[in-house]
Amino acid sequence: MQASRKLRIGLLGFGAMGRTHTWAVRNLPYFYGTLPFEATTVGVCTTTAEGAARIANEFHIPLATESEDELIYAPDIDVIDICTPNICHYETLKKALMAGKHVLCEKPITVTAEQAREIAELEASAGSVCGMVFNNRWLAPVMRAKQLVEEGRIGRVLHFHASYLHNSCIDPNRRVGWKQDKTVCGGGVLFDLGSHVIDLIRFLCGDLQAVSGHSQIAYPTHLDARGNEWVTNADEAFYLHALLQNQAHGTIEVSKISLGTNDDLSFEIYGERGSLKFSLMEPNWLYFYDSRDALSPIGGDRGFKRIECVGRYPEMVFPSPKAPAGWLYGHLESMHAYLSAVASETPFKPSLADGAYVQRVMDAAYRSDALGGASVEVN
Repeated sequence: MQASRKLRIGLLGFGAMGRTHTWAVRNLPYFYGTLPFEATTVGVCTTTAEGAARIANEFHIPLATESEDELIYAPDIDVIDICTPNICHYETLKKALMAGKHVLCEKPITVTAEQAREIAELEASAGSVCGMVFNNRWLAPVMRAKQLVEEGRIGRVLHFHASYLHNSCIDPNRRVGWKQDKTVCGGGVLFDLGSHVIDLIRFLCGDLQAVSGHSQIAYPTHLDARGNEWVTNADEAFYLHALLQNQAHGTIEVSKISLGTNDDLSFEIYGERGSLKFSLMEPNWLYFYDSRDALSPIGGDRGFKRIECVGRYPEMVFPSPKAPAGWLYGHLESMHAYLSAVASETPFKPSLADGAYVQRVMDAAYRSDALGGASVEVN
């Protein structure tokens, strides 16, 4: 039996996503059985030496540092896993790619389309296996939806609606984090939630040709980390109309001012022969309407069918495929697919180039917003 390839990971940042990635790496052997790699997080970098040391001690990570260069230029580290604030990504990606590291990067790839193009060009010449963490591609119902689309089961896409709704900005007295500060995140909810939705629509329906958009700030002031009044500088909701290159039309709505929501990602895709519906709040099911089903005066077999997706991943051996799915499954399958690509030295999708494409769409959306909602070509 061929020995598993050892993959040593240097993790940059340990907020919610750093913790999630660490969990995914450590749990892969439980869920997938025999793997073609043995992955270990061997170093962690945070903004302070004290914070890094605390995390390293708690999670038994050998190396703790406040200098990302110590991980990027370490000869025994294979993969750089970027979970830092958006504004940091560009410089870190450049260094990691030029150092010959494999790179996994949280979304969005950068804060401008120009930076993203440069990173995509570096990726193309680097020879490394690189990837974006668009983890919702790896939810079982989304994978099943992609299957149905590629099989031609819904035919030509005519129109769609997709949304991602949170409630985290509805309390003006809640202290803001870095994702609400444009000087750190580079954009607002369009960057944070919109990047996921744009990637999903492109993944399932095709490239975007033009967009028109409007941003919204519902609460002009919030409290900063110290409790002082802070002027809101990042969009709290964004409403987007998109024309796809296949001439389908659709709408994308992302919001952090949607009272009563939790992590409400959903899409509806309507084609000539079939339609699809999905909600992350019902992660076990994909809804599919097939126009080829028999029709009779009282309906026949027509109607949206609820397809059970649950834990039916192709290589996952634990837990039972009948076990209900959860949010972490998307991150787990994403990490498994990426590290498998690194181990076999094969290209990974979504790539940094895919992240750059999403960045161009968001750039066009912000330009449209500045022009009062005029249609702007994606280029």
